[in-house]
Amino acid sequence: MDNEIRINKYISMSGYCSRRAADALVEEGRVTVDGVIATAGTKVQAGGQVKIDGVEIRPVEDKKIYAFYKPVGYISSLSDEQGEGIAKFIPDGMRLFPVGRLDKESEGLMLLTNDGELMNEILNAAGGHEKEYIVTTRQEITEDFLKKMEQGVLITNGATGKKIITAPCRTMKISDRKFRITIIQGLNRQIRRMCGYFGYHVEELVRIRIMNVSVKGMKPGEIKELSGDVVRELRNML
Repeated sequence: MDNEIRINKYISMSGYCSRRAADALVEEGRVTVDGVIATAGTKVQAGGQVKIDGVEIRPVEDKKIYAFYKPVGYISSLSDEQGEGIAKFIPDGMRLFPVGRLDKESEGLMLLTNDGELMNEILNAAGGHEKEYIVTTRQEITEDFLKKMEQGVLITNGATGKKIITAPCRTMKISDRKFRITIIQGLNRQIRRMCGYFGYHVEELVRIRIMNVSVKGMKPGEIKELSGDVVRELRNML
């Protein structure tokens, strides 16, 4: 570890949460460094003691990344505050956190890790990391609909409340009511809202790939550690 690390990076390196979430913890006064309440500019010296809500944390040495097939009906948080979370699928003793979200009505691939820095890099929207989905709609799919989806759709960014046009994406028709879509953004319920703009109702949404990681061969509720080759390729893509 460097001799001096910013507090949000230190918390992220512990696998506790992302840097953005760490900033919120600091702002709420829940973080101390060597017994002193931390501020946004606080740096941790080598050997320093960092606590969150009075519990000491340390950077993770054995970093792990897992693929997880989230079933329908579960929120992508570890918490059950908004419904049943995914914590029940994580074996006891494994401190893993979800990278990104997948809405309750959707299923498919999520990444879980104890590597907060990797989490930050994957969540960085500027990176343009691909996510691939299979979508089943109530209405019959037309080539015109897919072409308009690819060009970008005007939706509201839930984080800012502003109208934005989604980034260009790729689509491919699979059957009368099913298509494949690859996007590089991760806006809240993005694909459902994109389809809704054109009057299409999504009946089933399955995420099958994030970057080089695929859900192929996995069953709902299954969790598996990524192989060394897959992890190396993933880090190289970042």
